This record gives sequence, structure tokens and C-alpha cells, in this order.
Amino acid sequence: MQAAINSLRTKGVLVLTPDDKDTRKEYERAIATNNLQFRFSRPECVVQPENTSQVQAIVREARRRGIRLTIKCNGHSYAGFSTAFEGISLDLRRMNRVSLDMQRKVVTFDAGCQWGHVYSTLVNGRHVGWIINGGRCPTVGVDGFILGGGLGPFTRSFGMGSDTLMEATMVTADGEVVTVSENDSPQSPKGRLFWALRGAGQGSFGVVTEMKLKVQKLSSRDGTVVAGRYQWFPKDGITDEVLEAMNSFYTTDWPRNMTIDSTWMCDLRQSVGDGVRSIIAFDGSKPEYDRKIDRFIAHEELRKQLKRRVLPEPSTRFLYETLVNQWMEETERAFPTNKTYELFSSFVYTIEDKGKIQKITATIRELMKEFKESFRGEQVAFFVTWIHAGGRATDFAPTDTAYFWRGAVYHAYVTVEWVDKWMELDMRLFLAKVKRALRPLSFYERAYFGGNADELRKVKKMWDKDNFFKYAQSVKRPEDPDEEPDQERKETEEDRTDRLASEAWASYQIEDLDKTCEELADWGF
Repeated sequence: MQAAINSLRTKGVLVLTPDDKDTRKEYERAIATNNLQFRFSRPECVVQPENTSQVQAIVREARRRGIRLTIKCNGHSYAGFSTAFEGISLDLRRMNRVSLDMQRKVVTFDAGCQWGHVYSTLVNGRHVGWIINGGRCPTVGVDGFILGGGLGPFTRSFGMGSDTLMEATMVTADGEVVTVSENDSPQSPKGRLFWALRGAGQGSFGVVTEMKLKVQKLSSRDGTVVAGRYQWFPKDGITDEVLEAMNSFYTTDWPRNMTIDSTWMCDLRQSVGDGVRSIIAFDGSKPEYDRKIDRFIAHEELRKQLKRRVLPEPSTRFLYETLVNQWMEETERAFPTNKTYELFSSFVYTIEDKGKIQKITATIRELMKEFKESFRGEQVAFFVTWIHAGGRATDFAPTDTAYFWRGAVYHAYVTVEWVDKWMELDMRLFLAKVKRALRPLSFYERAYFGGNADELRKVKKMWDKDNFFKYAQSVKRPEDPDEEPDQERKETEEDRTDRLASEAWASYQIEDLDKTCEELADWGF
């Protein structure tokens, strides 16, 4: 490792280590995490390249010396796949250049950008009526978002974020630089890689360093977005009447220019009781929006509030102000100052089977009741967020890109949060119960990449034959086993509890704890 560090520094790469007084402060900032599940993450070093050639040097050095490399794109991964516990953390945050070409309607950005960086080009240029098909939260990393498919506030209007990808530059496992684009022949090696990057490319085939995306024109005449948030905390909780309203909501065939995300909230840290939060983004005028709500929402109070709690605003103001404020909870959770532990799982739902939707919402209500009864007085929370998809995303066949789940109209994300580390086993057991209850109602198969898995394995073999880039959810090669060994599959929640922290602690090195605590306090941790 020290030889690798020395070599990279001679090439001008910024290398941060915990034992170097000149870089230690930035090292601590670089490894700080928003999820305390990963609190003992402490790789031997963090490298922060500034360009593709430096990424190339890092990959070659790590590959030559057999050092594990974990890619971090300056966003946040709730599952921790970008969190390094050993080897080198490849932190792309210094690669944050953005260029907007409104003549060609193309935005070019480095992989270390967050969506706030990219959206600012439209805001600063006063390009009202134009949208970049990115994420909801300004602190989300662009690279992981696009390469993973990308669900955003305008997915229903323009497709997945990856559907608007035009070109990507990547450093391969062999340390070579390749650029692939929509113009490559689909059957060529580069064309197949471009196909794979649109939905399954986050860290599986190489390090993507730059991307080009199409800039999209809104359909509203004056470039207006109607946006807002309504937090519905019914006086009597989630009653049958509320369930009926939400069932109707989820089974409505909404127009493509309407996106309404919703979160079922059971937060025992608050005194407001159970509720449902709705986040709205409508590509059109306020009168048009009101007509849609009147048409599709039968529940009087919900209909009234969904019309009152929105404002029509220029798209640039939406990007600058409303998008940030609507998702401030997500933004704050992404900061290292957040002091919670988190676990999550995800499901995919369609709207065709109304009976299934009724079972899902009724199940969530019962789980919320159980959560309150079991953990009353504890600093814990249980959320189920329904991200609105469908629309234009369903115009593509599942095999048109690597993103397979085209039939989904809602992606449901289940999250449990807690403050006291001793609650981990209880939270794991509860989340396991949630998964057992909701998984049979989802059409999301066990195979993460669905029917595209076999082709992705072939692309993986083509571009990373030695499986240099690997993590828990990465694409496997054809010869790699489909599942974990039997002993892993039979692992209990008790076995998983505190294991990650314990294993990380075993290699956690602090020479002077008092000095470390003083330094971290001085640095704002």
C-alpha cells in the first residue's frame, strides 16, 4: 500500500491517509458517513483524482498491486456500496466540472458532480423551460444515479435518467480509457457496454469519469412547474377512509406530466402520529393541475390540500428552491452530521391489480401499528416511500437498456431508522418481517437485474474478465455463482447484528483517542 501511495503522489494524485498530519483532516472528512452502520469505515487511504488520466493511474496501480478499490461518486449510498472498509477509497468529489451547451441541448459533467452542480447551469443561465433528467435531491451523485437507471421527478415525462444518456467515458479494469455512445453499433463491444451502463453500470465494469446527457424541454408553455408538498396527518390515523383514498390514488392512471411521490410515515421521534407525505411535480400550468386533481382525487380533504399546497413557478426556481426544500429531509440525512442508523429494502409495484394494491396498503398500516406498539418511547422511525415511475419509462422494452423493471409504476423504499445502537437487532427483525410481508406482493424478482442478467454477465466478462470491480450488488461473470453459499443464505438477523461494526472495529486504528476527539471537534465533526 505504501508503495502505491508513493507512486500515486509522484503522479500528482491527492492521497489522504489517517497517519499523515497534513492530510488527516481531509481524510476524516472524506470517510465521514451519514449512516452510523458504517461508522468504522477506515480504508488505508482515500484518493481524490482531478481528471480521467489520474483515475487511470489509480486503477492501474491498484490492479498491479492487488489492492481493493471502492468507487465513491460524491453522493450517498444507503446500502453502503460506495463505503470502503479496506484498501483504497476512490473518491471522485474533485471531479466536478460541468459544461452546458444549449445550442446542442447537451450537458457534459464529471462523475464527481452532485445534481446541485448540474442544475445550477440551467439556473445560472436562466434557461426557463428546460430540465436535466436527474435526481430529486441536490446531494445525490450524478454517476451512481444515471448508471443505476435513475428515478427522478421527470421520469414520467422523459424516461429514466439513463434513457437520456448520450455518451460516457470510462476507465476500464485494464486501465484503458474508452468512450461509448448511443451512436455505437448495438452489437459491438462498445455498443454492448453502452447498453449495460444504462441501468447496471455503477461500479461493475469500470470507473465512469464523464457523461453527456440530453437537456429536455418541458411541455408547459411558459416553462412552469407546479410543485409542492402536503403532509397529511389524519386526526384518527390511517383509517379505512384514508386507505380507500390512497388505494384510489395508487391505482389511478395519472397523466405523464404528473409525478406525485408519497411516503407513509411512522416516526416515534415525533408526536404527530402516522401520516402520508406527498411530493408533487407537474409539468404544466396551475389551472391544468387543478383540473387533474379534481378529476382523479375523490377524497375531499386530500383533493383540497393537494391543490392548496402547491405553487406554479419557473423551472429554474423549482430547481433552485423548491426541489431542495421539498427533499430537505433527504439532504440532511446525507450529511455526516446526521446521527442515525439506517437499514432499507425496496419493492416494485404496478397499478393493474387493484386487489394487490389494497393488500399492500393494508399490510403497511398493520405494520405501522405493530411498530408503534413494539417500540413506543424509543427514538425510532419506519418509512415506506412510493416513488412515482411509469409514464415514458414504460415506452422502452425491458431489454432496450440494462434497466429491466420497465413495468413498474411505483418503486417502494422501506427504511427503518434508530438512534440507540442497542436497537439494531430489533430493527433488523422488524425489517425482515416487513420484507416477508411485502415481497410476495411485488413483481420484483430475486434476480436484481431481472431478465438482463445473462447479457450483463457477458458484458462483464468482456470488459472486466478478472472481476476487478466487485461489490455485493455488482454484475457477476458467467462463471461466478448465482447465489451466496448456503451458510450465508441461512444467516439470521442475530448473526448480522453488529457484525459489520465489529469486523470494521477489529482493524480500526486510533493511536491517541483523546487527541483524535479534540481534533475531530475542532474540525466540526
